Amino acid sequence: MKHMSLQEITTACGGTYCGSSSLTARQVSSVVIDSRKAEKGSLFIAIRGARVDGHSFIPQVMENGALCAVSEQDLGEVPYPYIKVDSCQQALKDIAEHYRRSMDIKVVGISGSVGKTSTKEMIASVLGRKYNVLKTEGNFNNEIGLPLTVFRIREEHQIAVLEMGISDFGEMSRLAKIARPDICVITNIGAAHLENLGSRDGILKAKTEMFDYMDPNGAVILNGDDDKLRGFIPSNGISPVYFGLDGSCPFHAEHIVSQGLKGTDAEFVTPVSRFRAHIHIPGSHMVYNALAAIAVGYSLHMTDAEIAAGIEANLPISGRNNLIETERYTIIDDCYNANPVSMKASLDVLSCADTRTVAILGDMGELGTDSAKMHRSVGVHAVDAGIDVLVCIGPLASEIAHGAQESAGEKNFPMEIHIYDGKEDFLEEAETILEPNDTVLIKASHMMEFSELVKRLQ
Repeated sequence: MKHMSLQEITTACGGTYCGSSSLTARQVSSVVIDSRKAEKGSLFIAIRGARVDGHSFIPQVMENGALCAVSEQDLGEVPYPYIKVDSCQQALKDIAEHYRRSMDIKVVGISGSVGKTSTKEMIASVLGRKYNVLKTEGNFNNEIGLPLTVFRIREEHQIAVLEMGISDFGEMSRLAKIARPDICVITNIGAAHLENLGSRDGILKAKTEMFDYMDPNGAVILNGDDDKLRGFIPSNGISPVYFGLDGSCPFHAEHIVSQGLKGTDAEFVTPVSRFRAHIHIPGSHMVYNALAAIAVGYSLHMTDAEIAAGIEANLPISGRNNLIETERYTIIDDCYNANPVSMKASLDVLSCADTRTVAILGDMGELGTDSAKMHRSVGVHAVDAGIDVLVCIGPLASEIAHGAQESAGEKNFPMEIHIYDGKEDFLEEAETILEPNDTVLIKASHMMEFSELVKRLQ
């Protein structure tokens, strides 16, 4: 990372420096909250977690060569420098905000109810054909993860593609204050986090807090097929650029041809051109991701050839529509997270398989008072998609099964349906349910830890 002095860091977080004044000009080599990642010259910020308090690791981290610690506790007379603060979590954000503002780099901020990660991956793949790009890794998209991602920015990076995830009001504004995005992308306004945000209008309000700290000369890129985003006027006066399948969107797609689990071919239309590209990841939603990336690429002066190459270079990642070929099954590993929209999209992907189809689905969290109804709607969609076998694991997922049972009965559709309380219950009977050559979708909210199912079936 670009070096920051201890004096600079102390000022940025409003802390009190404790230690030898001769060290205040020393510069840190990295900022960490995981004691295992601390190295010589690191700044260690002691975060209090649900299970572990980082303060207990300060002596060990400093003994291993860290330069300084940030602590909420008065450590007394210790043989190393530390910065005393009221809140280590706030200090993490304040230091990251300072660091971001010291870097001459363009930032693309990405949010939305569904598809943030896959859109982030597509945008990073496209921009990477021309620029040196840093992107959010894993699920580092919240008020802890985003600052840690910002600290990974190096002077050689030209663009940072940052995923920004929230579950309540005010969070996005705090994330935007750190990220200071030049380009804001919102994928859609769905039903995720209704538990805290109340309604889709509440979700819209919370997501669009992203604009609070963006570059006033930047770009706002929105899904023009989303009824809540189409026509939305940001309070900062920036006119949005729309992407979507609707031909009235400046960036849209035509002649879309599904290649099943091998992906999608499409012709992409921009305000000044059109070109063809193949998307390797299956699912119609990936066309939207490509369109968002094209709009971002255009705002950063990329050519059609560069953008097309980036679209075609984008490949699946673990937990996100990742196809895994085993000796017995084809597994669609989409277990990272789930909500009703993404669950239905994944079922549509599964329906493209030319084998027997099996959907192993688990609970979807944070859906509020309509949770049971939303789970049942997924079961109805599974019937409409023609899925052969439905396996539902968890108390909420049982509602998926009930929705499927009712719909299958009405439509006289011969779906095989299984309900289990937990993963182990299913695994005990998996070999009697699954058949050789099956295509198997595995999807649930992250809390269900369905990655274990992927490993076991592999």
